[in-house]
Amino acid sequence: MTEASRSPLSRTALSVNLNKVALVRNTRHLGIPSVTRAATLCLEAGAHGITVHPRPDERHIRAHDVHDLAALLKAWPDCEFNIEGNPFHNLMGFVRELRPQQVTFVPDSEGQFTSDHGWSFPADADRLRPVIAQARELGVRVSLFMDADPAQMAAARAVGADRVELYTEPYAAAWHTSRRDEQLQRFKAAAQAALDAGLGVNAGHDLNRENLTAFVRTVPGVAEVSIGHALIADALELGYSATIADYNRCINDAFAS
Repeated sequence: MTEASRSPLSRTALSVNLNKVALVRNTRHLGIPSVTRAATLCLEAGAHGITVHPRPDERHIRAHDVHDLAALLKAWPDCEFNIEGNPFHNLMGFVRELRPQQVTFVPDSEGQFTSDHGWSFPADADRLRPVIAQARELGVRVSLFMDADPAQMAAARAVGADRVELYTEPYAAAWHTSRRDEQLQRFKAAAQAALDAGLGVNAGHDLNRENLTAFVRTVPGVAEVSIGHALIADALELGYSATIADYNRCINDAFAS
């Protein structure tokens, strides 16, 4: 069964990105807040997976966090571990050793502040093809971080990807502007092109409780959303349990309508 053969009405999974928990912890040497404790609370509250993006400079998630979370998630067999990063930096060592359920390849530079663009084809095809093959040979699902360009989706499938993660910052930035519907239609078209090419569809970057329902309702076949910054900011005020419950409500509201 291809990724795209999943029903477009299947429930969208919520994966929690814990980078910002690690960022706060790293400002002191006390080990708090705990990344693994945060993961446990999120999973207990109903999150469907955990995402981390370990950068080479370890400014937030560190190597031991990745290993600790992999060990923790063995007790949660129905939840997924998604490790993001650039496969030409420090990522493939984690993939080979830990074999997470999913790896998301992101074309970040080493010192990049945050992810802000996707892979481009045909420019990136030749170097991506072998690392995608390596991950898939290990039984790891490969998602490529991509801009919402329908014309690029078939090429992402051609290099061996299982899914794409649509970079949603342009949609989030347009939320309070007259371009909101235009952006929604752009992402709808990109997701449909991905599904038509045999890819699964993930999404992430600046999704939040305000804009999530409309996105999931409009964009077809979203298998997973990965949310970090907004979710952790909400958890500072509401707590993990209430925050996860509300993000799941946002997703459920999309399907209820």
